[in-house]
Amino acid sequence: MASPPGATARAAYATKPTEKDPYQYQVGFGNRFASEAIPGVLPEGQNSPQKVKYELYAEGMTGASFVAPRAENQSAWLYRIRPSVAHQGFTKLPENPDLESNFLPLNPKVHVSPTQLAWHPFDLPPDSERVDFVDGLKTLAGNGDPTLKEGLAIHIYTANASMEKKAFCNNDGDMLILPQQGRLDVQTEFGKMMVRSGELLVIQRGMKFKVGLPDGPSRGYIQEIYGSHYQLPELGPLGGYGLANIRDFESPLACFDIDQSQWQITYKVCGQLFSCTQEHTPFDVVAWHGNYVPYKYAMEKFINVGSISKDHIDPSIFCVLTAKSKAPGVPLADFLIFSPRWDVASETFRPPYYHRNSSTEFMGMLYGVYGGRSDGFQPGGELQLFAHEVGASYETGFCPHGVSYDEFKKASEAELKPMRVHEGTIAFMFESSMMFTITDYAMKRSGKLHEHEPKMWDNLKGQFINHLDEVNADLKAAGLPELGSRN
Repeated sequence: MASPPGATARAAYATKPTEKDPYQYQVGFGNRFASEAIPGVLPEGQNSPQKVKYELYAEGMTGASFVAPRAENQSAWLYRIRPSVAHQGFTKLPENPDLESNFLPLNPKVHVSPTQLAWHPFDLPPDSERVDFVDGLKTLAGNGDPTLKEGLAIHIYTANASMEKKAFCNNDGDMLILPQQGRLDVQTEFGKMMVRSGELLVIQRGMKFKVGLPDGPSRGYIQEIYGSHYQLPELGPLGGYGLANIRDFESPLACFDIDQSQWQITYKVCGQLFSCTQEHTPFDVVAWHGNYVPYKYAMEKFINVGSISKDHIDPSIFCVLTAKSKAPGVPLADFLIFSPRWDVASETFRPPYYHRNSSTEFMGMLYGVYGGRSDGFQPGGELQLFAHEVGASYETGFCPHGVSYDEFKKASEAELKPMRVHEGTIAFMFESSMMFTITDYAMKRSGKLHEHEPKMWDNLKGQFINHLDEVNADLKAAGLPELGSRN
């Protein structure tokens, strides 16, 4: 049943609906929001009164331990028509062989790769099959295990059907969802959200939601993190603003349905799927308050910073969200984007320099054309489809990578004028301090694995040898021993 008149909340400030997004949002990141679809429902001065107005039920939700420091303590109070506990028990669902949560190398269903890997665009489901968001989840790579509360998983989703009287609840971790094709119309317990390509959506652990497909078949990427929550990176000398600004994040307004028909809730627990039925919609929250909420962010709003003199600044300047690991100062996951900006560095090799990082990198494309990869993302390359369709690339820690010889030569000889880069493009990177393993689906069953071609670097010859006479002259002038002859 659709929300009755007045069932969507008003707020002191809310965004305005648009043609592509009919919903309104509160703005901010990490705020303690309050939202009520019917005025006067939120209790005053307490969270759990003896009786809630209209005989609603109070339900608490915690996203951190009870005794977590105030700055890290996340929780919400929901005031709903029927509580979540009113269900009819759990049934284990058949295993999804393409969904993985345990990435320890002892698991025979995951693999180790020391080299670069890439995948062609992943196919949408055939018209003959009905595949919703949950059915279409497939895991590519990850680290750790949800039972350890440390690690992450990288999934893709491909779907051609909306979830109807079905909701999903991930008990394992927070999900950062990136649509690439087709908007997602997401109904959560906290309200409704429309998410397009170029926006990110975070549904935190334990929150129920359903996904509709207003534009037809859809696909995209997901990063799931265990035992941690996303936060904004520290800005240091940048000061109070820059990168992803707090005011550009959006959370839903309370919105509820009155529906006493049967619903199926699919839970993911330790990587396994369970189902429970209940005789009421899970989306019956009339009011709520707290800081444990879903949110979205339009990545076109990202404020790029960079060098305005020479050399590169580390890629942390492209970080939208980060998540802590158990080691101080070491992130479990950084989410970085590469979007339109000016490149003005003088006397500088402007593409990414050849590098071997301690981090593991997993990269994808939302839209546009990105030319900064070793292979696959470059226009005209074998994986040119990456420019407009879902594909992915992977580099493990300390795997050497950088641009092809042709890109190196062009950048080494180009006139260094101020130039726009990544115009009309958003590419992203899931970066982690952890090592990843790769799933059976990604290595064997997807049919999309592309072996990296190292011949693109064959022409990176040792040009130093051509300068031995000049080198020896300089050594002689400095009073140092000369090098041997070319022979």
